[in-house]
Amino acid sequence: MDDPFERPAIRTGLFYQYPEQAMEWLEAAFGLTRSMDVRCKSGNLVHAEMQFGACTIIIDAEWPDVVSSPMSLGGATTQIVYVQIEEGLDAHFERAREHGAFILSEPEDQYYGDRLYRAKDPEGHIWTFSQAVSDVGRAKAEHLGGVEITGWHDD
Repeated sequence: MDDPFERPAIRTGLFYQYPEQAMEWLEAAFGLTRSMDVRCKSGNLVHAEMQFGACTIIIDAEWPDVVSSPMSLGGATTQIVYVQIEEGLDAHFERAREHGAFILSEPEDQYYGDRLYRAKDPEGHIWTFSQAVSDVGRAKAEHLGGVEITGWHDD
């Protein structure tokens, strides 16, 4: 059966102590938009989804003894959300900073052709936002980065 929701094959989810506040902040600071909100009869959030372009991220409350917010774990996290944006990375960065994102690294050009910054949301999830700013070939990227690369876009 075809998926009536047309979901991508792989999605990720982030878990928050305060998911409703997190969604408000993610809208204001990072520009995500709400696409699904599921609540139980008492009105508590059961499941939510947010969009960024064509991508979906699941936002949920913590599941006791299963998954936690970094805020519940002393800031520890085991994943980073990577978001590729088409344009306006520096303006996106300023918006995030104005809304209180904890900046881990300011926008900087990378040897492989992207410009990126990293930030933490209020509960400690790490987000990396990047934008392609130049088309760098594999040989040049290897030289500039001092690395060996297999599986490059121009191979």
